[in-house]
Amino acid sequence: MDRPEFIEELRREAQNTSHRQRMQNFYRLQLMKDPSRELFYVKPADLWIKEECSKPAARKLLGTLWYEHELCIFFADTNLGKSVLAVQIGNCLAKQAGMEPFGSEANEPLKVLYIDFELTPAQFKARYTDATWGPHCFGENFIRAEFNPRGDDPDLYDRYEDYVRERLESVIAATKAHVLIIDNITCMGNPLVYGGGALQLMKTLKALKTKHRLSMLVLAHTPKRNPYNPITVNDLQGSKMLINFADSAFALGQSQNQPDLRYLKQIKQRNTQPLYDADHVCLFRLVKEQSFLGFQFEGFDTERQHLCKAGTALSDDIKKRIPELARQGLSKRQIADHLRIGASTVQRVMAKLKEES
Repeated sequence: MDRPEFIEELRREAQNTSHRQRMQNFYRLQLMKDPSRELFYVKPADLWIKEECSKPAARKLLGTLWYEHELCIFFADTNLGKSVLAVQIGNCLAKQAGMEPFGSEANEPLKVLYIDFELTPAQFKARYTDATWGPHCFGENFIRAEFNPRGDDPDLYDRYEDYVRERLESVIAATKAHVLIIDNITCMGNPLVYGGGALQLMKTLKALKTKHRLSMLVLAHTPKRNPYNPITVNDLQGSKMLINFADSAFALGQSQNQPDLRYLKQIKQRNTQPLYDADHVCLFRLVKEQSFLGFQFEGFDTERQHLCKAGTALSDDIKKRIPELARQGLSKRQIADHLRIGASTVQRVMAKLKEES
């Protein structure tokens, strides 16, 4: 005789409950056998300090901006060159070379794994190849990985973060990387960058960093910024949870006085006092030397010297670019975003040009 459906539902629920209990008992047994899997490490404070004193101090990888075994976030607006700078940093570490003006304390070449969500192979080649000099030689210690849209289906995993972690861990283990650079975090899935997803993503990255003793640099975007204001932690796109869980952070800004000039500013550091703050930012210019596109150090300055000032008139170059971009078919909003000025300013300039014509 067939049982009523509700009886079958009760039986299935009881079976599932028993399965959960068996799994809980199994994990408790595993924890008893392997205490390293506990959620918390508990020791007297004096013992923590004593153990750390016996370990070598964390080495500087990029001056005081980024130390060994840190999870560092590097953020900037689009089209400022953060990918170029990240590749340059990775190239220096892979060749045991310091980047001016920061330097590195690593006394051996480091194996660098660069996860590139941004460029196609053709675009990467264009940046690091010259008709006269040929391709730049990165060497065997700089390894680039590119996202494969035809890869494993994340639907096979219960959680997307499990999918990301498993695939990342597989590549890290295969390459034996010391340094992991992710370009950029927003391409790892928008749900992970906002709210609770951001917390889970940072926990995943920190777990990978600790397990594999990695030094990790994660690139991120800023939304459109007010050019009158200095860069702060609030300019990081997405959840503030990202920077809260990072060990360090720095940002790249654009000079409003010289559009081809960039400045780098330290945003967060737990190992030391900020050295490259608003009163001492590093200036760079994007140049291509032989077959390598990178940043050339131009000195130091204060951030306020490179912000828009109230009442400042538009430069002749900006006034000239507005009608040029309009003739190319860009909308007023697109022109404003491209030139990093207000849409109302674009409207005002175009209206004046129309009156003069």
